[in-house]
Parts: sequence; C-alpha cells; structure tokens
Amino acid sequence: MKSSVRSDEPLLYRPAFVAAAEPPSGARARVRFAGFVLFTALGGDAWQSLLGWPAFIALVVGLTIACAVVLVRSHRLSPVRWTRCSKPLAAFLVLCTGSLLWSQYTGATALGVTAQWLAAIAGVTLAVTLTWLEILRALGVALRWLLGLSLLFEVYVGTIIRQPLHALWLFSGGQGVPPEYEWSSAELLNGGPIQGIVGNRNLLAFLALLALIVFAIEGVERTRGAVNSIFWLAVALLAHSLTRSATVLMATVGVAFVLLIALLIRRVPVHKRLVIYPFGILGLAGVAYATITLSDQLFPLLGRGDDLTGRVDIWNTVLNLAWQHPVFGWGWVSYWAPWVEPFKGLIVIDGTEYLQAHNAWVDLFLQLGFVGVFVFGCLIAATTVRCWWMAVDPTPSATVGGRPAPYQAIALLPLLLLAALVIQSLTESRLLVEGNFLLLVLLATKVKLDPLPLGPPPRAVVG
Repeated sequence: MKSSVRSDEPLLYRPAFVAAAEPPSGARARVRFAGFVLFTALGGDAWQSLLGWPAFIALVVGLTIACAVVLVRSHRLSPVRWTRCSKPLAAFLVLCTGSLLWSQYTGATALGVTAQWLAAIAGVTLAVTLTWLEILRALGVALRWLLGLSLLFEVYVGTIIRQPLHALWLFSGGQGVPPEYEWSSAELLNGGPIQGIVGNRNLLAFLALLALIVFAIEGVERTRGAVNSIFWLAVALLAHSLTRSATVLMATVGVAFVLLIALLIRRVPVHKRLVIYPFGILGLAGVAYATITLSDQLFPLLGRGDDLTGRVDIWNTVLNLAWQHPVFGWGWVSYWAPWVEPFKGLIVIDGTEYLQAHNAWVDLFLQLGFVGVFVFGCLIAATTVRCWWMAVDPTPSATVGGRPAPYQAIALLPLLLLAALVIQSLTESRLLVEGNFLLLVLLATKVKLDPLPLGPPPRAVVG
C-alpha cells in the first residue's frame, strides 16, 4: 500500500527527529513497519492459531527488538525528554514489575511482566517515531489487512470447507475441541456470527469498530481517495454486522455518543462549556442505563444470554477471590496462567477454560488490588483529559494565515480510540494485554509528547 508525505506538511504533524527533510521512502518505511507491528499486536490470536504459541512468541520478541533498535536510533538523532512521558503509565509498569515481590505465582508473574514490557516498548516506539498522520495511516494499513483477510478467510471456510475449522496448532488429545476454540464456525452463509482470522466474534467486531473510527477520519482528512474510503467503510460495517457482537454494539453506541458530544462542544464558546458538560455526563449515564435495560431484548436477538454470556457469574467468582488480597492483589499475570493456582480450573463454562475476568477493572483488582485499580485509573483519567482537550480545545495562539487554526478530524482520533478501549474494558480484559494495551501506551505517550496536530491538514492521497 502506497503512502506519501507532503513536503509542506505542518511541523506539528512531525516528531522532532524527522522534522528535517527526508525522502518519502523513509515515511513509507515507518508506516509499513508500524502497520505490521499493529497487525501483529491487534491480530495476535490469528498468529497463535496459525503458527502456535512458540512461533508467535518468537515473532513478538523479534518485533520488540526491532522496535527497541528504532527507538534508540531516533533518540540519538533527537533525544526525547522522558520526563515528559506519561508518569501514570510508568507507575503502572513499575507496579506490575514490583508485584514480583508479593506474587502468589512468581513464575507466571515474570512471564506476564515480560509480556507487558514488550507491548509497552512497541507502543512507546510508535508514539515517539511516528507523526499523528503516520499513526492514522499505520492503523489504516493494519486494520485493512485484518478485516480483509478475515472476510476472505470466512468466505473460504464457508464456501470451500463448509464446516467448522479448528485452529491449526490446537491438539485436542481425542477429547474434542470446545466450540469457543473453533477458528471459524463456518456461519458466513447463514448470516453469521463470523469470527475472522482472530477466531472470536467479539475481537473481530472490536477491530471493525476501530476500523470505522480510522477509516472515517481518513475519509474526512482526504488522506485516501473517496472511493477507497467508502469501500473500506462498507467493509468495516459489513464485518461489524456479521459478528453480531452485543458487547461491541454497546461500545459502538458509546463511541458514537462521545463523538456527538465532542462535535457539539467544539461549537460552544469556551466560557459556556461548563453548562454543557453535566448534560454530557448525564447522557453517558443514560446510554449505559438504556443498554442495561434493553439487554433482555437485545442480547437474545444476537444469540446471547441476558447476563452478558455468563460474565456476571465470572465477575462474582473473581471478586470473591480478589478480596483475599485486596490491597496489592495476587500479583500481575495479564492472561491467567491455567497451570498455576488459583487460575487452574477457576472458570470453566461448557468445557472451555477462561483465562480472563472479562472485565479489565475486575482483573486489575484481582491481580494488583486497590492500588492497581487506582494507578491504572489515574492512567486512564490523565490520558482521557489530554485526548479530550486535544479534540475540542485547540491552542488559542495557533494560527494559519492569520486566522485561528481550524479543528481537524485527526484531533478526534485519540479520543475515539480511547473511548472504544475503555468501553470495551467493561466486558473484556483485553485493555490490559497485547494490542489493546499497546494502543493505550501509544495514546498515553503521544498525547503527552505531541498533543495538538494543528495547521492545514495534509491532503496527500494514498493508493
């Protein structure tokens, strides 16, 4: 996929170390590398199903080493003031690492901490070395491949194989494979639900939600051709609808409401905004209440139970366990390690052993106690505030041609991505691991280092 960078691209779109003139091939290389990193992180389940865990771990370690090399080289060209990076993020990583001292399963904690740092290094690298426009393009590249391959994969399974396909690396030992471990359930011709290359309807639906955000902003900024943008928006909508994911449908409604409030606030003078904010908060509460109230009718229509597919029972079980170590928790582990207590056989539903609490905040309480919930909450709060001001409050002194700098669609990107991540964290623990945590690190770091992409938007069209 081609990309280009205009020579007159505003400096605020560029990190300091690439502010000097560089060949377009350098920007293309950064976007392609970042796109592959994001593809691997967000589509990790696809690699695991295709290659198995050993090969996936080797791939992740290799990419992390490459990210570290890129980060060191960029720091040599233009040193980064690390004191300007997100302090709550640093505190959270230190807390995860420090939990080795009190962990009830030290070996599993060591693995979890290693995975956390690998994702953090990749996220920081992308934040430091990419411009906001390049982040948008890299996300677009990754999500196009993930959705495109997912639909092609489902077409192949539905029309050629015509029966459920199990992950290539999974051996059942003659006991049969639980339905949750089917790579594809071959339901495309029946109207879904489809699972895509990631092997899970909720994960694929969330990728489609991210794609809707990214593709829409690309279309408004005209960084891609109109036909191209419309086509990929249609692909994202198709994938979203075919997953029939109730939880991501809820997240989509929430993200749409956040977008609406941000666009309304942009039109309100600063001195009148304090009057508007309470209505926005009440509106969010209303959306949440309506979602819960309508769940009895909505979830069965989508093939789900009215208790978020057993999540309430999972939360109760995990919370009862968490209260045994409420201050600092049992110790960090990210994904539950099924070979150690207390995770061994902790949650088994219909023969499937679950490896997360299906709520990031419940998982935080279990693993890091009240302290972990507080530190991570500070990370989310600080990042949210910066994303919000970036979206609705351009710097008053910024001007273009003697006039105030216009609002840009790309300024909404961090806010909408973060909204999707946080809303999903109420029904999934993915915010704490792999691609979702990488995105959180990227956003938390970038909005602190380079908060406002102001100036005339680049209109470079990519093919």
